[in-house]
Amino acid sequence: MAPLHSMTGYAVETTELAFGHLSLELRAVNSRFLDLSFRMAEDFRHLEPQLRERIAERVKRGKLECRINYTARDDLALSGSLNATLLEQLAGLAEGVRLTLPDTRPLSVAEVLRWPGMLGDNAPDQEALDAAILHLASQALQGLNAARAREGEKLKDILLERVGAMRGHLADIAPRTGDIVAAFRDKLTRRMEDLLASHDTDRLHQEVALFAQRIDVDEELDRLDSHLTEVERVLAAGGAAGKRLDFLMQELNREANTLASKAAAIDLTRVSVELKVLIEQMREQVQNLE
Repeated sequence: MAPLHSMTGYAVETTELAFGHLSLELRAVNSRFLDLSFRMAEDFRHLEPQLRERIAERVKRGKLECRINYTARDDLALSGSLNATLLEQLAGLAEGVRLTLPDTRPLSVAEVLRWPGMLGDNAPDQEALDAAILHLASQALQGLNAARAREGEKLKDILLERVGAMRGHLADIAPRTGDIVAAFRDKLTRRMEDLLASHDTDRLHQEVALFAQRIDVDEELDRLDSHLTEVERVLAAGGAAGKRLDFLMQELNREANTLASKAAAIDLTRVSVELKVLIEQMREQVQNLE
């Protein structure tokens, strides 16, 4: 059985490297589809496709933001000299670009100093940084899904509690629907007989019987029970159940509305209102599930 996941969650992982501090943060909120965004330095932008693939394997729905922060160590001594050969090559390439594209912005000092190999051995190891980021991403995804699963279990309990309350209302009213319809039919018959002074009573009884059939709610109660059974099955199965449950909430609401429109007694009206309140509460919780 796969766990139910909430679409909301948060996780952060950090690590200390020889050349600085690295952190990766994942923050997820509700969304109809999987919507990923990344906030990171351009030095790490080449990792975005791999990060997207890893996240999409573990998260199916929600708006998820991934933040990567890297801070170099303050006590890291810089090399006493630049890589002169690399600097000359970089200058020549930059000049060639400016001749072809005069409006191109020149490289800044910070960009030159960060250029791989410009400061010799003191420059951060890009491969080590990349490996550390991907490792943090795996750890953060594990933590995020654990948090989402805990929240999903709470939502499951809330939904099952509402299902139980709805079943209680149905169990209370179901045995009385036949008596309610019969009582309404007898009451309507007496009124119509008084009005028509007993003319064509056979036809009158046929019309009353047909009307009684139209206000019979047994089918609605059966469908409500069937939908609740399906809700319980989907919750037990787990996994990405949000869309299926949202559809079931629509079906439950449709049956509750039909029940209200056919109600021939105050008891049925009261039950239909209570059902609609519970369905709306369930629908709000379902919107948080993946």
